[in-house]
Amino acid sequence: MREEMVVGLSAPAPVGRWGAAPPQALLERMKDYGQEGAFALWDDLSPEDRELLVRDIESLDLSRIDRIIRRSLGSQGIPVPAVEPVPESSVSKVEDRSPEDKERWWKKGLKAISEGKLAVVLLAGGQGTRLGSSDPKGCFSKFIQPQSLNVIWSQKKKSIGLPSGKSLFQLQAERILCIQKLAAQCSESPSNTVPIHWYIMTSPFTDAATRKFFETRRYFGLEPDQVTFFQQGTLPCVSADGRFIMETPYRVAKAPDGNGGVYATLKSKMLMEDMSTRGVKYVDCYGVDNALVRVADPTFLGYFIEKGVSSAAKVVRKAYPQETVGVFVQRGRGGPLSVVEYSEMDAAMTTEINQSTGRLRYCWSNVCLHMFTLDFLNQVANSLEKDSVYHLAEKKIPSIHGYTMGLKLEQFIFDAFTYSPSTALFEVLREEEFAPVKNANGAAYDTPDSAKLMLLRLHSRWVVAAGGFLTHSVPLYMTGVEVSPLSSYAGENLEAICRGRTFHAPSEISF
Repeated sequence: MREEMVVGLSAPAPVGRWGAAPPQALLERMKDYGQEGAFALWDDLSPEDRELLVRDIESLDLSRIDRIIRRSLGSQGIPVPAVEPVPESSVSKVEDRSPEDKERWWKKGLKAISEGKLAVVLLAGGQGTRLGSSDPKGCFSKFIQPQSLNVIWSQKKKSIGLPSGKSLFQLQAERILCIQKLAAQCSESPSNTVPIHWYIMTSPFTDAATRKFFETRRYFGLEPDQVTFFQQGTLPCVSADGRFIMETPYRVAKAPDGNGGVYATLKSKMLMEDMSTRGVKYVDCYGVDNALVRVADPTFLGYFIEKGVSSAAKVVRKAYPQETVGVFVQRGRGGPLSVVEYSEMDAAMTTEINQSTGRLRYCWSNVCLHMFTLDFLNQVANSLEKDSVYHLAEKKIPSIHGYTMGLKLEQFIFDAFTYSPSTALFEVLREEEFAPVKNANGAAYDTPDSAKLMLLRLHSRWVVAAGGFLTHSVPLYMTGVEVSPLSSYAGENLEAICRGRTFHAPSEISF
């Protein structure tokens, strides 16, 4: 027995290159920020897991994260300026536009695009979890007939169901191709197509799949070098007192920093400098999950340039008072425009009526279709970083204790408007430009089926307006035709294709 004890003492378990204690300098830094609890289980870790923990913590910008946590927690409870309705003068309404206005803005926008002054930023970090898929939302498309019935069912669940089978990414890429062609035709050199550079923000969860999706589909006809992928940042998840939550004994729990993280990421990855080098002056920014999004819209761009503002947003009228959408407001009388989330609005605010118009006072819904000057993007990136105030979202966080309630730190794309010296709102019709794909089929709204029908109905109206006829085997309100973006961007130039011809719904029109 005595010999066994001696043998045991003479052969201690290996402790790895860090020894029995965490690296002293790193431990002291963590103590400075009150985060030394991340090493609480150090003694129980294998040498390999200790190495993983050290690398994980060393990858964090601790001083920046500490500033964000302190300022975000400290901002809670601070009074904010009272909100006012958006002044009528800040909104371009559909009914107020003349055909001459629209034609002028269209040509002005196409001219700027032909001169390489527009870049497009796509927010594509989200997964289709609520759609029943772990794929990036932009990959969502109609199923292609596979061999296995099980695969058929799986693909159907991930399908928006268009006759063409096109994904959201493909629809958007082809709209860019169409606008490039239209801009070239309106320029002094019709044979010289100037590419619109497409910056696509992914997340750690969607980056690899998104890149592969584009590569295997040859970028949907775009030049590979006109597409730049970049990952949004992540931040540690924290407890109510600001302590890191440990997902495992050797990894801090982290979450994406919100779609507003695009500003810091564009800055840190020097993509704003890249835009400037390319001659970009204006940036179109939008979310991926809108089947009707008019990417690089010349009319919106022309209006934006003519107004001479720093920022602009397309808006739709709220469908009904209880619709769960954020709305634009004015922060204090004469203050900047910003967005108030539906959860921040009380019942009286959501139902308040403008007596002069008979409409809701707070009616301009934010639908994540924005335009910025590049100069303003640089300014807002610096201002947001300086202030370092993030929204706190209470969520269930995976941790070493199972799922625990904690805080995710996020910025939102609309946070920029608070910093803008001038913002213009541009009303668009919901049935023409806003068909969100957020919930699985069977939900009450914003499903693949609802988005599909909105697109088919819109395109059917285009065909009829261009002199075409439709036949259908089911009621027309349940179906329609799909016009390829390569044939028409917004219903233009369809007469030669459609006049006098009959199309059977559902089908795709592509020439």
